[in-house]
Amino acid sequence: MREVAIIGAGELGGALAHVLARRQLVRAITIVDDTGHVAAGKALDIAQAAPIEGFATRVAGSTDVSAAAGASIVVIADRVGGGDIQGDEGLMLLRKVSQMASGAVVLCAGATQRDLVARGVRDAGFDRCRLFGSAPEALVAAGRALVALTVRASPRDVALTVLGVPPSHVVIPWQEAALAGVSLAAQIDEPTRRRLDVTIGALWPPGPYALASAAVKVIEAIEGRSRQLASCFAAPERAAAARVRTAALLVRLDRSGIVEVVLPPLSAVEQLALDNAMLI
Repeated sequence: MREVAIIGAGELGGALAHVLARRQLVRAITIVDDTGHVAAGKALDIAQAAPIEGFATRVAGSTDVSAAAGASIVVIADRVGGGDIQGDEGLMLLRKVSQMASGAVVLCAGATQRDLVARGVRDAGFDRCRLFGSAPEALVAAGRALVALTVRASPRDVALTVLGVPPSHVVIPWQEAALAGVSLAAQIDEPTRRRLDVTIGALWPPGPYALASAAVKVIEAIEGRSRQLASCFAAPERAAAARVRTAALLVRLDRSGIVEVVLPPLSAVEQLALDNAMLI
């Protein structure tokens, strides 16, 4: 097990640290935020819950971003009261991280950080396999719940993924979606599927606890504790960045980051919708 640094001690960052500590996927977690002693306070609160909840993950807080230097995974989250870290501030932070933790996988956990992933690859020189965003996986969970409600089933039995650029360009590969192993395309008519596409897109952005759970699922795959594929914001190669957008794609992960982008079978309409979502 390795170490994770979470930059940003806002609602998302705090929830992520707690969920990750409880799962005991990594040895140590450092929460970093330059707002007073908030990061240290949240770390102490989580550490005090350890004997009650039965986990042994070491959790610490810091105001200095250099505390992320030894981490194998760096998560960019949200500032205290300031929303997701993004824009020029986020780009400067990514440049610092690339210098301090050059071998780390960098995960953007916020719902508004798709552009930060794109700029990190295009402008900060990150390898697209080492910088990506986990927020689309939270929308996948919401989609599973909504589909389960539609077919009167349990979300545990629903398998689907979400591609594209939410909220307005959501693409669900319905031919691959299934309920307890049976194709959902055979159980839900096309007008209902089209309505579900729109309704699932309208659930964007997910809340901080859903985003935290999605990030933990991705970290679980990175750490080799799961072989599940995940829907993540993945940037195009730098050579294609002028004509192709960063979008939610299905990826296979390991300790080096994205190993492979897996494109499920799409209908002609779904393929056109994904192409339109990705092309600038």
